[in-house]
Amino acid sequence: MELRQIRYFLKAKELLNFTEAANHLFISQSTLSQQIKQLEDELGIPLFNRIGKRISLTEAGIVFAKYAEKSLLKSQEGFLAMQDLKGSKSGELNIGVTYGMRSTMISALIRFSKEYPGVRVNIVFATTSELLDQLHHIKLDFILTFAEGNRVELFNYTPLFTSPMVLVTAKSSASIHHKSISLETIAELPLAMPTKGYSTTRYIMKAFEENNLEPKILIEINDIPALLELVKSGNWSSILAQTTITEKDDLVTIPIEGENMIRTAMVISLKDAYEKQSMKNFYQYLKIK
Repeated sequence: MELRQIRYFLKAKELLNFTEAANHLFISQSTLSQQIKQLEDELGIPLFNRIGKRISLTEAGIVFAKYAEKSLLKSQEGFLAMQDLKGSKSGELNIGVTYGMRSTMISALIRFSKEYPGVRVNIVFATTSELLDQLHHIKLDFILTFAEGNRVELFNYTPLFTSPMVLVTAKSSASIHHKSISLETIAELPLAMPTKGYSTTRYIMKAFEENNLEPKILIEINDIPALLELVKSGNWSSILAQTTITEKDDLVTIPIEGENMIRTAMVISLKDAYEKQSMKNFYQYLKIK
């Protein structure tokens, strides 16, 4: 059994399509099929059901996948440990970020890169759920996000700071005279919000539901800069975490009243994964205790 075969199996398991998996791995489909067949022959049991062009995991495949993921993770940890022995001035760091953590990331990255210019940093912006999926599949070293709700045993959660939820509106809006604003008042305003995939939207919609309120959400958009441009027009307001608003030209933020209108920013990483030295160094710039 080779690590290459395990990687091939896990990619096929993820995509449930040999053609797509082969394309992602930059190999031919015949090579992928052959390597997985050799793996199945060595194990003495089929890992996939093959029905025409469709595939699905067998019961054995489901069980084997758990051990395969751990095996691949441990091999990567060994490689990273050897790289760290060479020093932390080089290497690669893969970070996932939600838009609400953009300013925190940029500030930390600028200071980190001055001290460690040889470390290559790859940054992915996406929703929390998308980033957690990538973290689970070991495509990211850690993510920065506002994450509430049920904790998953697979991950470590390290709090960074808190940020109030605010109504974001244009300077021309009549709402700017409020020092703080209630959800009841906000529910009467025309709103433009991030799409439902964003944790901010899920968080605030839950608050509206708990207060038996139905907000007037007229626009949903998956691009925060575009959302803020719409708010600047004065036709709509929005609700975001305070730290999301880095440039306040033509915008006003008003704290939202309520005990639960505070969100916690955090770093999420894989619990059993090897922690690169470059990760530890980056954490210092995020002020993690």
